[in-house]
Amino acid sequence: MVRYDQKILNALLDSYENSLLSIGENKRTVHIDFVFTKKSLPQYFDESTLEYETIHILMKALEGKGFVEILWKDRKRDHQIERVRMNTDRVDEIYSVLERVPKNELEQKNIALLAEYLDQLSSDISEATGQAPTHLGEEDIALLRETAAYQFADYLLSRLRSHQTVKEYINLTQTDDTLRLLQAIRFVEQNKEACYVREFSVRCFQDSKYFESIEHQVTGIFRKFQEGFSETDDDEILAEYGIYHTPNYVYFKGNAGIVLGDEMIHLNRLHQGIGLSGEDIANVRFAELSKIKKVLTIENLTTFFRWKEQDCLIIYLGGYHNSVRRRLLKEIYQALPDVQYWHFGDIDAGGFAILRDLQKKTGIPFRAYHMDLDTIMQYEKYGKKLSGSDRKRLEALATESTQWRETIQYMLAHDVKLEQECVRQTSRGATEYV
Repeated sequence: MVRYDQKILNALLDSYENSLLSIGENKRTVHIDFVFTKKSLPQYFDESTLEYETIHILMKALEGKGFVEILWKDRKRDHQIERVRMNTDRVDEIYSVLERVPKNELEQKNIALLAEYLDQLSSDISEATGQAPTHLGEEDIALLRETAAYQFADYLLSRLRSHQTVKEYINLTQTDDTLRLLQAIRFVEQNKEACYVREFSVRCFQDSKYFESIEHQVTGIFRKFQEGFSETDDDEILAEYGIYHTPNYVYFKGNAGIVLGDEMIHLNRLHQGIGLSGEDIANVRFAELSKIKKVLTIENLTTFFRWKEQDCLIIYLGGYHNSVRRRLLKEIYQALPDVQYWHFGDIDAGGFAILRDLQKKTGIPFRAYHMDLDTIMQYEKYGKKLSGSDRKRLEALATESTQWRETIQYMLAHDVKLEQECVRQTSRGATEYV
């Protein structure tokens, strides 16, 4: 059975808490009303039931307690209620009757929780650097403020202090859940050991499945509050911090060798190359690199498997590169600083974003491979149309860099993008469309 009196009192409190009255900043008379309409209270207008009388009885009871004033339509008492108006002088009693905690109290409780959490983040930096929290250097403080954990907590704190809503991210009444969410972000950023999601969850929450229940919420926060993650999917964000759902493999092939322990593997003898987990890559070293003139990273696995290049080391990145793959690329670059470095991906906003990210985070001068104007003009009839999101991202990329501006301008003008799998090699080494 619907408790219409509680429903309406709660709705009035919601309106009260969203007004300046609740924080004492109103500069004019403000009325807090619940208007009776077919949308707000359809049962009241349903002539096939007796809810009309029930609601009248309940509203008169609330009026008798001094909680509300009934405003009758056309001032015809006992005919039709137009609205009920809260008596704000009795707001504390209304909270008490509903056993509801005032929003101001909830805000203060959450502000205290967030302040304590930010202190904990400072303590983490202090412990890592060996400096007292009060003696942290400017670089340490800057490093702290760049983290998603700090950015997110500071955002919530700022909004709560100005009485703005934070319901997009947290429920003010569920502080335990909020703390676990904050700790999850902190634990992800501080993770130093490669592990699987459920192992991570046990280590942090003593529950193998808990982290998965908030994983999408956590990665969504990283997308908004950590630079470089706005277009990155959940798995790639976690992989950046060494957390995986499945083993993290890197595939490579070419005219080179890799050494595992005391054993040499000649990559040129493996037609489709070899895949090694992130854990094994730490124990790999490259050998027989003298014939390598080019290093080529490839975005998609299908293209990696069929692509062949003479005197080339080919590496499958699988979208955005994570810390394991980035470390591998830096080691290769250290061993081969004078060869050419290329990246082959989709000719779309995502492909150019991955290439830009690769250049920025590795410091390696990667160039675009078959991601140019000639390629997209040649295969334009096989392309796809741009979405609204594609256009926004391409426009931003064109503004940020001149590297691919001509290609991007053509894509925007001709409403076209191209998938990497469209291009393949012929026996003569040229490229043609599949």
